[in-house]
Amino acid sequence: MDKLENQDCPFCYEKKLTLTQEEIEIPYFGKTFVFGMQCSGCNYNESDVEAEEPKEPTRYIIEISSEEDMKIRVVKSSQAVVKVPTLKMEVKPGPISEGYVSNVEGVLDKFKKIIEEQRDLSDDEDVKKNAKNLLKKMWKVKLGDIPVKIVIVDPSGNSAIISPKAKIEKLKI
Repeated sequence: MDKLENQDCPFCYEKKLTLTQEEIEIPYFGKTFVFGMQCSGCNYNESDVEAEEPKEPTRYIIEISSEEDMKIRVVKSSQAVVKVPTLKMEVKPGPISEGYVSNVEGVLDKFKKIIEEQRDLSDDEDVKKNAKNLLKKMWKVKLGDIPVKIVIVDPSGNSAIISPKAKIEKLKI
């Protein structure tokens, strides 16, 4: 892993930013670079994933229907949209969108964290109730009791769901 420490942070302007770059080989996807920026001063954090070889804009679709499916490898670039249509959940790219290498369970945990924050910060009882119901459904998804589709749409092509179960479609831009 390459690391540059004590760099200028673009947010707090202190020399507390660490830049990292790691090269990893992901089976069926190829050589991949994982980039990161972390500031120990203001806690700014950003990461991204980029394939060494240029990729075509792609949509990945997979149906998750068992606990075993939680282990399926997921690569998500900062430009990708991640959707779980059955649960009406979606994360779009934006200024704080991060790339990562994880698994299906990790993707669901990222949604779970957002829902828990909404539940804990809202004063609206309906929002809290809906969040609690959604968290229960997510728990059942993880157990394989509720099958759901996960869709990743990436115009950069730097995302993937590494499984023979995944359906891959080329996007037209």
